[in-house]
Parts: sequence; structure tokens; C-alpha cells
Amino acid sequence: MTRLTIRARLTFVYGGLFLLAGVLLLAATYALVSQRLPAAMQGVISGPVAPGEIPQLPPDTTIMRIATDLRTDALNAVLTQGGIALGIVGIGATAFGWLIAGRILQPLHRMTETARRIAETPGPDRGLRERIEMTGPQDEIKELADTFDVMLGALDHSFDGQRRFIANASHELRTPLTLNRALLEVALHRGSGSPEVRQLAETLLEVNARHERLIDGLLLLARSEREIGERSYIDLADIVEHVCAQVPDGPVAVRVEAAEAPTTGNPVLLERLVQNLLENGLRYNVDADGWVRVLSTTQPDGSALVQVSNTGPVVPRYEVPGLFEPFRQARAAERQATGGAGLGLSIVRAVATAHGGVVYAEPRDGGGLVVTVVLPGAPQVRHVPDGDVGALPPAIGVAGQH
Repeated sequence: MTRLTIRARLTFVYGGLFLLAGVLLLAATYALVSQRLPAAMQGVISGPVAPGEIPQLPPDTTIMRIATDLRTDALNAVLTQGGIALGIVGIGATAFGWLIAGRILQPLHRMTETARRIAETPGPDRGLRERIEMTGPQDEIKELADTFDVMLGALDHSFDGQRRFIANASHELRTPLTLNRALLEVALHRGSGSPEVRQLAETLLEVNARHERLIDGLLLLARSEREIGERSYIDLADIVEHVCAQVPDGPVAVRVEAAEAPTTGNPVLLERLVQNLLENGLRYNVDADGWVRVLSTTQPDGSALVQVSNTGPVVPRYEVPGLFEPFRQARAAERQATGGAGLGLSIVRAVATAHGGVVYAEPRDGGGLVVTVVLPGAPQVRHVPDGDVGALPPAIGVAGQH
């Protein structure tokens, strides 16, 4: 059942109270006029009377009937004319109440629109710099708006501090890791150590490399969560073909179906998105007869789609949402000890969200995942022969967000 808006309810309250007051006023007027008319009619019937003289009724009752009819007509006129006037004024008062209620609730509509824009902005911290900045008297509504602005400021400060901490901590941790890697590589290239020492150095190099990947992932995650500034035309099919061409031959077959999928965004971040999807499909796979299928295409609504499916361990459906959280991996994937940092799909989601897109995953029948990324589409660029300027469209814009 659809509930009435506050504006409609306030209008009904205003109109109802006005009509109730009008009905009571009309009833009081009717009662007063009804009590006054008999005394007035008595003077009409009797005529002028001298002091001390007893009024006598005329033998003809015509005057009495006329007086009675006049009284009845007067009372009916009070009811009908008063009711009509009350109805007209009541309609006007209700319409006026509708306008007044809209005026009173306008600050609340402004707050609602601001909150909706912030909620619909891609990313968890996008739009937090926006403020209502309500003007007017210091009443309850302005106090609520000012409190809302203070809350937005606190949230923005918290998110900004979190991003700065991740970036600063990642930079500070990268320096000693780079130094460790240099020292270990020098020790290995000298070749003077025993086999046990060389094996230990190689193990430490692998651990150091994993930590470096973790730091790089944190830096990229912090950067990709920022709003994308300048955008350029990108065909996801080119990125898919380029990334898949860099994969060395291995036990897992890579199947590429790259159809044109135009979009706009940052090419470096979108390349990392596809690369993380591919690496995730290769890393969490089966040992024999494994494959990864990478697909790019344009959907009927114009949005660009990238989909990566693979064979692999069975992932319970209830664990799928947690795969997009930082440092979260499926238990089946963790048992494989692949050395992943747990940031791959988190970076994918952050990059997709920064570009106004969405990402979701579904368990594949028989094991593995199907990860789909949908980004806002861009108009396809057609090659026009020289001199055929008339074949170009009048304007080129970005298609609406999916």
C-alpha cells in the first residue's frame, strides 16, 4: 500500500482543520440567525404597537404565512450560500496549504537530493566533499542540515586519512623491501655461499617478492579508489588482446574472444583490471586440463563488458561476496598456497567502481568462477574515407551509465 507523502498529509491536515472550523462557524451562524428571526417576524406580524396596548393578530393569516416562508428562505439561504462559500474557500485554502507545505518542506527535499547524489556516486567515499550549506533562520531544519554537513565532513576526513595512511605506509615499506631484494640478489650472484645458503636466499627472495606485490597492490588500490579525472577512448578488446598476449605458455590454456567493447577511462587502470582478472583465473585453477576464457563485448544497451571464466576449485556461493574484500580469499584457493596477496579482485572492484561500472562473480558449475565487469559504454568510432565528412555524426558523447 502506497503511503501519502508528508506534503500531502500536511495539506490534508490544513484543509481538514479549515473545513472543520468553517462547518462549526456555519452551524453557529445558523443557530444565531434561527434564534433572531422569530422576534423579528413577530414585529412584522403584529405591526406597530402603542405602549401598554396588547398586539392583536389580523384575522387574515396570509401575512403569517409570508413571514414563515421568509424565515424558512432566510435560514435555507444561510445554509446553501454559506455552504457554497465554505466549499470555494476550502478548496482555495487546501491549494494554498499545498503550496505552503511544499515551501516548508523544500529544505528537506534539498537534503534528500544531496544524500541521493552522494549515495549514487560510484565509490564508498565519492561525493563526501559535497555539502548542503543550508541558509535561512536557525530553526530545526537548518540545525538538521548543519548536523548532516558535519557528519559528511567527518566521514570525508576519515576516508581521506585512511587513503593517506595506506599510501604513506606502502611507500615507507617499499624502501626496505627494495633494499632487501638488492642485497639478496648480490649474495646470490656472488656464488660463494653453500647450497643451503643459496636456497635460503632464493626463498627469501620469493617472500620479498610477495611482499613487494602486496605493497604495489595497496598503492594501486589506494590510487584506484580516487575519482578518475581525464578519460580517454578505450577499446577493451585491445586491452584484452594485449594482456593475454603477455601470458607465457603454461599448463592452463587461455582462450580469448575479444570483440569490440568501447568505453572511456584510464588505460593504465583498465589494463590492470584485465590483468588481475586473468592472473586470478590462472592462479586459482586446476592442475590438468585447466583453461581460462577471456571475453570482451558490447551489450545491447551500449555498455562494455569484460568476462573472465575459468576452471578451478569449487567455490561456495556464500563465499563469493567476500572475494572482493581486501585480503580475503576462498578457502579452496587458500589451500592451493598460490602466494596471492588477496588484493586482486579488490583492485578490480575499485577500478570498476571508479569508472562508474559494476563487477560481480558467480560460481561456475563444476568449479571455478565467472567474473563479469560492466563499464559505461562509449560511442563507436567509425573510420570515414577522406573527404566524406558528411558521414560523421553531428556530435559524439559518452553513453549513459549502466
